[in-house]
Amino acid sequence: MGGGLLPPLMAVMVLLLMLMGDPLQVKANKLSSTKTQLPYDYYFLSYCKPPKIVNSAENLGEVLQGDRIENSAYNFKMMEEQSCKVACRVKIDAASAKNFKAKIDDEYRVNMILDNLPVAVTWDKRDGSQRIVYERGFRVGFKGIHPVSKDMKYFINNHLHFSVMYHEDPETDSARIVGFEVIPQSMKHEYKEWDDKNPKLSTCKPGTPTIVPNTAPQEINVDEEAVFTYDVSFKSSDIRWASRWDIYLYMKDNQIHWFSIMNSLIIMLFLSAMVAMVMMRTLYRDIAVYNQLDSQDEVQEESGWKLVHGDVFRPPSNTTLLCVYAGTGVQVFGMTLVTMIFALLGFLSPSNRGSLMTAMVFLYMSMGLFAGYSSARLYKMFKGTDFKIIAFRTALMFPALLFSVFFILNALIWGEKSSGAVPFGTMFGLVLLWFCVSVPLVFLGSFLGFRRPPIEDPIKTNKIPRPIPPQPRHMNPIISILVGGVLPFGAVFIELFFILTSIWLNQFYYIFGFLFIVFIILLVTCAEITIVLCYFHLCSEDYRWWWRAYLTAGSSALYLFLYSAYYFTKLEITKLVSGVLYFGYMVIGSYAFFVLTGTIGFYACFWFVRKIYSSVKID
Repeated sequence: MGGGLLPPLMAVMVLLLMLMGDPLQVKANKLSSTKTQLPYDYYFLSYCKPPKIVNSAENLGEVLQGDRIENSAYNFKMMEEQSCKVACRVKIDAASAKNFKAKIDDEYRVNMILDNLPVAVTWDKRDGSQRIVYERGFRVGFKGIHPVSKDMKYFINNHLHFSVMYHEDPETDSARIVGFEVIPQSMKHEYKEWDDKNPKLSTCKPGTPTIVPNTAPQEINVDEEAVFTYDVSFKSSDIRWASRWDIYLYMKDNQIHWFSIMNSLIIMLFLSAMVAMVMMRTLYRDIAVYNQLDSQDEVQEESGWKLVHGDVFRPPSNTTLLCVYAGTGVQVFGMTLVTMIFALLGFLSPSNRGSLMTAMVFLYMSMGLFAGYSSARLYKMFKGTDFKIIAFRTALMFPALLFSVFFILNALIWGEKSSGAVPFGTMFGLVLLWFCVSVPLVFLGSFLGFRRPPIEDPIKTNKIPRPIPPQPRHMNPIISILVGGVLPFGAVFIELFFILTSIWLNQFYYIFGFLFIVFIILLVTCAEITIVLCYFHLCSEDYRWWWRAYLTAGSSALYLFLYSAYYFTKLEITKLVSGVLYFGYMVIGSYAFFVLTGTIGFYACFWFVRKIYSSVKID
């Protein structure tokens, strides 16, 4: 009986608390700008400070993304509207005025949070639809012509009108916050005598919605005072609490996005089916012909991929490096695949700030087991003798390169006094996590992989290498590698635009269903284009396929970086440091993409070569 009464009782208590007025705390997040890509702490500017600044506990992903969540001076109670409530009075000194003007020039926006919802400015679409689009955060201020002096001046948005939307659930008789909007304004408040406990402004009356019309905007001048005020209103909404993030996730080019993805999917599926049919038909014919040959003389008279059977499994140059790259690619592939699955299942929702970045870091560390196992298996196939060598290089090479670039970029951010700089404590924690989790797992995987029996080649390798005949110009390795990267890049470049937009234009990305489809298309495309080009080279009696298979699919990363350079021209980045940060992070992303796609192409070609040569009779 008591268990059945508990849920209704809790609902009644929630409703009573809301009617009494729950205290709500507006939290301040970073100042962000798409022009500089350098976030700053909210209190970098001379905003109102509470009696004690309390930092919210942030996860690893939030720290890496530059989020710095703190309490603010904006407080109110649930269902209790406020009008012209004074937050504080600030005297603008020379340093504050300089900072405010610089941030206005760079179009910085203030990010705030209420009940885990980011504050947003709304605007209507111009295409005639009734859809309201949200822009995260509000501008610090603006430049404009002063109404009296007619000169170009800087003005600060010192008056905020918060609109809190709530949804009443008739089943539970409770209400929850489903929206947090703001209308920023610049108002030069006036007063006769200042009372800290009960300030009275002549420009507006606290507790009433009356604001003196034609109030001048608050200009930013040295030794001038600025009074920060805010209004709070509550609106009932039909949006359910479970759907309150939908308006943030709406993309302006949604129809173009759908059309582009479907078009890319149809083209890629058609090309995949066509390539698969051609390859299967050609290979079955070749295998049937070779298996029907009666004498060795007939074999010698034939030309094609069978003639290089004694050299096709000859180890390439620098086998250790190839094993390291293959193992690292398996690690990146595992991280990417599991992250997408978690995102599809809803575990990496935008409401969990930093969860995506945190998941990627920990998944990459945990996938070290598979990296060590796969690299050790290849290493043993190439007659390697010491698994510690391959384990050490697999565990250190790729992460060390990425960490070095990241450390240099972080030093640049630190020099700009940006909150986006990762603290040294976090950097040390990442290094500790790397050496205490990833490295031991790589060594464990290498030990397990090295204990397995070596992978046996289906055909014995000749002691003397077969000479490679002159190749046609179009079969030049460089040309074939560059051509091979076009199709995989074509499978992702449409989605790449939306990913770059979400990263560099401060938008949410939450269409992981589309991204997963594109990822599958990328896998199939990398595998097929590598197999096709490998087959053509083998038919030309060129058996050097090991590194070429990796570079063929991996060359798509070159086109990704070139596209990012083109996308940079669409941004409004003007500072040198911001440009260095952009290209630095895109180098990291392109390199990871190279390792991922190269490994996919390599293993696809590895399977293909072993399959066809194990299907023919070799005397």
